[in-house]
Amino acid sequence: MSASEDQHPHAALVLNPVKVDTKKLRATLQALSKKHGWGPPRFYETSVADPGRQAARTALDEGAVAVLAAGGDGTVRSVSEAMAGTGIPFAIVPGGTGNLFARNLGLPLLDPEKVMDAVFTGFTHPVDIGWAELTKQDGTSSEHGFVVLAGMGLDADMIANTRPDLKKTVGWVAYLEGAARSLPRAKPFRVVYQLDDGRLHSTKVHSMLFANCGALPAGIALMPDASLDDGTMDIAVIQPTGPLGWMGVWRKVWWDNSVLRRSRAGRRVLERRGKEASIRYLRGQRAEAAMVSPTSIELDGDEMGTAVRMTCRIQQGGLSILLPAGHDVSRF
Repeated sequence: MSASEDQHPHAALVLNPVKVDTKKLRATLQALSKKHGWGPPRFYETSVADPGRQAARTALDEGAVAVLAAGGDGTVRSVSEAMAGTGIPFAIVPGGTGNLFARNLGLPLLDPEKVMDAVFTGFTHPVDIGWAELTKQDGTSSEHGFVVLAGMGLDADMIANTRPDLKKTVGWVAYLEGAARSLPRAKPFRVVYQLDDGRLHSTKVHSMLFANCGALPAGIALMPDASLDDGTMDIAVIQPTGPLGWMGVWRKVWWDNSVLRRSRAGRRVLERRGKEASIRYLRGQRAEAAMVSPTSIELDGDEMGTAVRMTCRIQQGGLSILLPAGHDVSRF
């Protein structure tokens, strides 16, 4: 980026003080701003009352020409809501447990200075953002952004059952323990859904996922065809039957998607085998799902309570993401 349009442009850093070393990040951005001839950066910390959205809006109102979000996926999600559609360059400084959005962007997870330097020496690339309108049992509704995925049912229960102390000690692996504690109580529920064509479908599921991107830690491809910049949402309908059904889900996600699909020979094996009944993949720009009873919801790992209806859509190119010079975007 160039400072030629304004002799003293400034960047803004929205920090989650629970997740990141605020003192170190502040000093790094101050040094980089001075090095590249920018004005002093401004800093905004998140809080329980404001996980980042209002802080980012304040930063924009105060004239920031680039905004950085430092924290976990929840912080990034909240700041993204304010950044969507503004065209203002947006940088992600990983600092959480999963860092799923940063992983899907291919950003270095342990080198915050490289990501921060992209504000001054990198380039922007448009990526999509998802929006989920949640309708509660009392009829009230609200819309929230997501950059990774929106999930209902077992997926949300797994998030709720993940122990915060384990997240601090073992990182993203803690979610596996949360999944193990959620599975014994998991029950299928009926959902009626429709995609772009408007046709209604009714089925029983354990979970439905609406994804903007699909890579998980450890190289696991939850949504193998998901792309960050194609304007399309990838949807997983998870409906296993019995213990063998869950084995089918795991085989599909871990072995088929994450191993076999990466080689020509493996793809031929998948073509001969056919579809896996325990998990189905769909695509669309918009999806609406209605549940018979209130169902737990999560967005990018944030618990959102329960809803009886969820409408998801994709805003193509809604975020102008800052990336280090030479960063490969071919796999987005």
